[in-house]
Amino acid sequence: MAAASSDARAVDIRDLDVTFATDGGDVHAVRGVSLDVRPGEVLAIVGESGSGKTVTARSILGLLPETALTQGAVVLDGTDVIGLDREAMRRVRGTKAAMIFQEPSTALNPVFTVGWQLAEGLRAHGKYSKKQARERAIEMLGRVGIPDPERRVDDYPHQFSGGQKQRIVIATALALDPTVIIADEPTTALDVTVQAEILDLLRRLRDEDGTAIVLITHNMGVVADLADRVAVMLNGEVVETAPALELFAAPQNDYTKRLLAAVPRLEIVDRQLPAGVAEAAPVVVAEDLVIEYAGRLRRAGFRAVDHVSFSIAPGEVVGLVGESGSGKTTIGRAIAGLTPVTGGSLRVLGVEMNGVKERTFRPHRKDLGFVFQDPATSFNPLLTIAQNVAEPLVVHGGARDAADARDRVDELLEAVQLPKAFGDRFPHELSGGQRQRASLARGLALDPKLLIADEPTSALDVSVQARVLELFGELQERFGFATLFITHDLAVVDMLAHRVVVLHTGTIAETGPTARVLGDPQDDYTRKLIASLPVPDPVEQAARREAWRAARG
Repeated sequence: MAAASSDARAVDIRDLDVTFATDGGDVHAVRGVSLDVRPGEVLAIVGESGSGKTVTARSILGLLPETALTQGAVVLDGTDVIGLDREAMRRVRGTKAAMIFQEPSTALNPVFTVGWQLAEGLRAHGKYSKKQARERAIEMLGRVGIPDPERRVDDYPHQFSGGQKQRIVIATALALDPTVIIADEPTTALDVTVQAEILDLLRRLRDEDGTAIVLITHNMGVVADLADRVAVMLNGEVVETAPALELFAAPQNDYTKRLLAAVPRLEIVDRQLPAGVAEAAPVVVAEDLVIEYAGRLRRAGFRAVDHVSFSIAPGEVVGLVGESGSGKTTIGRAIAGLTPVTGGSLRVLGVEMNGVKERTFRPHRKDLGFVFQDPATSFNPLLTIAQNVAEPLVVHGGARDAADARDRVDELLEAVQLPKAFGDRFPHELSGGQRQRASLARGLALDPKLLIADEPTSALDVSVQARVLELFGELQERFGFATLFITHDLAVVDMLAHRVVVLHTGTIAETGPTARVLGDPQDDYTRKLIASLPVPDPVEQAARREAWRAARG
């Protein structure tokens, strides 16, 4: 890792205090934080949600709301940005510092071409003519690895993949050659293979251009892969700062030790099925399953799933892994009766889904549970947690109303380790991990024979994710429901799944017992997925990175 030796600081934060004024009183979000980052250095700021890491990073660009009271100093390339007026702050943004946001789809305007958006940012600072701005936009797209930039500059955001959109956001941030880039969870929404490419791009920016990077993330594998130094935050304070090699090898603070211990690792666990499961009739059987989406505006249809065959036995956890577009969520939706089957056979709970009518499948829906990726959007915000959890019971006639179901709801909340008093709270009053536990309680409300979990932990902090996964495993063993666990995180599959199905562009690349597939992969694509997964050890990750580069050719 190539931190600069110069004593010059790209960012120097001194005794930063940030307090938010709210209706419920003042919230002290950041307390006396002092940090710095030098040119050509990556400083990772890590911690759980609410630790103050994003507030600290956003203070560098003055992106805090008006309700924030900020004290201390944030010196950016020689300029203290605390107290700058709006016009002075506008001149700083883009030239001295720029931000890479977590979700590129929301950072890009869908109604303008990517070239226009890049050029507009350049022209806003008055340094480029219209022609020069377009030329610079093409140059920047090529620099971040967008193929055929002269043509793609006139394309719209929806015409790019998720990884390409994140590259465009990085190009926008780099366009004015800023001293420092703030990357806020830049890879959370990306597949492991795309994530590896984005991390490689950020590493080249550091090494070749001397760009300082402030990296905000909860993924300790990403930290091990990219960071030179690490600052660990808890409750608004920095509890430990150290070079990455030292922090991973010998963490000093108890919280840092807990954070690292919670990181899921590939340990190749041979999980045995309960006795008698192999002989029982499967709850799901797919044979040459085909799912197509009809074309629009005279365009040909798209085959999302192409002759896929697998089964799920009672009490078995099957991990379904693959990149975005591999077809894994489509298969989950088809099993739930939410996406029609085009060809082949898909039997769910004894019902053939190819050509099934809703009235035929409806009686079986009570045996099917669903845990969504983002419970914040799947819960009705106007209902309490108890009312949301009771909804399946009310819909399927297990209770007259939410009040009638309250005893059962309280049992479920306690099963997922939430106090029953939380049932009276609304979804926004719970943390992300608490909402995901409540979502799991709702999925189990009807004692399902089959649970479909679609990326249920990808948006959670590492320590919260560890608790939810541990709880999931305990509940699965206790209640014995079969599970289709959809994820792109192979370490999570290793923790939970008896068998794994690896999907690639709608077909099965490899399938078998989890320990065999992850421990001795036979397919090149499976090996590529495993090589792309960052591990929370800088030394091991450096070796894996070289192997990944060699595999790319």
